[in-house]
Amino acid sequence: MKRSAAREQAFKLLYSLEIQKENLDEQLEMYFEGEEITEQEIKSYIVDIVKGIENNISDIENKISENLKKDWKIERISKINLVLLKLAIYEILYTETPYKVAINEAIEISKKYGEDNSPNFINGILASIVKESENLC
Repeated sequence: MKRSAAREQAFKLLYSLEIQKENLDEQLEMYFEGEEITEQEIKSYIVDIVKGIENNISDIENKISENLKKDWKIERISKINLVLLKLAIYEILYTETPYKVAINEAIEISKKYGEDNSPNFINGILASIVKESENLC
């Protein structure tokens, strides 16, 4: 399984966790069994993503909120777009993933699972976050 496919699996798991919000370790095991994910490298990648987002959720959600238009609130974002933003922001800020890869992958997944305006919305938020983080360096 390539990294793109693993990222899509992480997205699917994060989406189900966004809706169910139950025991994380239990959900991980059930997901791996249900999707028949056996490769340890892929499991580790997905666990790192999911737990990394969980450990940094307030910072990630603050980044999203700070980069929304004035009259928008994070609660207004569709669950699919919200999960994709969390995934990409985590990769951009907390991993060695190049920001262009994280943004491109989020946009590609949004084309498959999101609404018509999802790619533009996600690109706009992520571009703003990248620009902001580059100004801090």
